[in-house]
Amino acid sequence: MFQMSGYDPDLLVTGLDVIFCGINPASTAAADGHNFSNRSNRFWAVLHQAGFTETRLRPEDERRLLAYGCGITAVVARPTKKASEIGVGEFRRARAAFESKVRRYEPRVVAFLGKRALSAMLATPDISWGRQPFRFAGAIAWVLPNPSGLNKRFSLDALVGAYAELREALPGL
Repeated sequence: MFQMSGYDPDLLVTGLDVIFCGINPASTAAADGHNFSNRSNRFWAVLHQAGFTETRLRPEDERRLLAYGCGITAVVARPTKKASEIGVGEFRRARAAFESKVRRYEPRVVAFLGKRALSAMLATPDISWGRQPFRFAGAIAWVLPNPSGLNKRFSLDALVGAYAELREALPGL
């Protein structure tokens, strides 16, 4: 069991343009005290290359992300070595509290990093990439590929393209 020693994966304020929503914090993030801190994770590089930030932020600079209108959270707060350690039931049990959090912070968009958490919460396997035809807890729902270094299905260029599509859509949403 991990001692979180005050680690909170949430980087949130009211009224953000986008909240990037991971499955759950990695054990490395809990140990380091910063989101997406594993050296193999491409989150910070992708955000910069997709145009969300002017410079490439480091995990320890994560609070600066708020100035760009972006935040971070996770559906499940329990850190694990692998996201696959979170089962469907845990996502479903987390749904009410997660929806409450999204409603409280009122982002324009909640961007799920990967399909798994949203699919489990909604009990539907038919989740597509990109903008969803429904809202989630009052926010536009968007699904992006997970930037984890373990996600070999998406190259850096493919990740940047998917995230840039969201960034380019924001002004008109």
